[in-house]
Amino acid sequence: MRPLLKRSLRLSAFAVAGLSFMPAVHAQAQTHDYPTHWWTPVREAGKPDWEILPQAATPGEVILSKRNELGILSNFAPTPFVYRGKRYASVEGFWQMMLYPEGPDDPRSKAPGVHWPHTREEVGQMTAWDAKNAGDAGYKNMKQMGIDWVTFEGAMMPYWSTAKGEHYSIIVEAMRAKLEQNPKVREILLSTGDLTLLPDHYQETDPPAEWRYFNVWMDLRAELQHSH
Repeated sequence: MRPLLKRSLRLSAFAVAGLSFMPAVHAQAQTHDYPTHWWTPVREAGKPDWEILPQAATPGEVILSKRNELGILSNFAPTPFVYRGKRYASVEGFWQMMLYPEGPDDPRSKAPGVHWPHTREEVGQMTAWDAKNAGDAGYKNMKQMGIDWVTFEGAMMPYWSTAKGEHYSIIVEAMRAKLEQNPKVREILLSTGDLTLLPDHYQETDPPAEWRYFNVWMDLRAELQHSH
């Protein structure tokens, strides 16, 4: 999930405001060895406005919902990994960290009137909403400064790009490190078989490829499947 996420107003086809219902077991779970609770309907009433509920999936699809074990594939998940010699608490913390200054010589550190609520190192050790909120603050500073770039190991790169550039490559490498260093991530990813993975939150129209974490996971899953 990224800073200042614009949320769609699209509603699930299963939405019935204020009502609870239990349809027949999802066809995908009936014909494959998938846990049925991956598709268990959740009441629309009271859900966060960013969330896409499990029942929004059509046959052959599954929502990577934080309401069940598939949430381990979220960038929010507390799945520590080491990347290029440094430990990060989550992919979200790693991602949002790049919005922050790398040191006193970083132009972002010297911008007049700009306050950074955390250090870069602190953000790298955050998970879930702590990391997301830190990123929101960082993105607000970027807009105030009029910049559209982030850094990693001193290299400056566009934060938003339609091309699969350096930022995309680094995020994929971080997700691969998460996969390789957390056996449960590997187990759950492989357990999704040939299902199409979908996000549990609304995304902007045509976002950069690295925003589509669910597609990255399907690519990594294919690599694992083909290695057997």
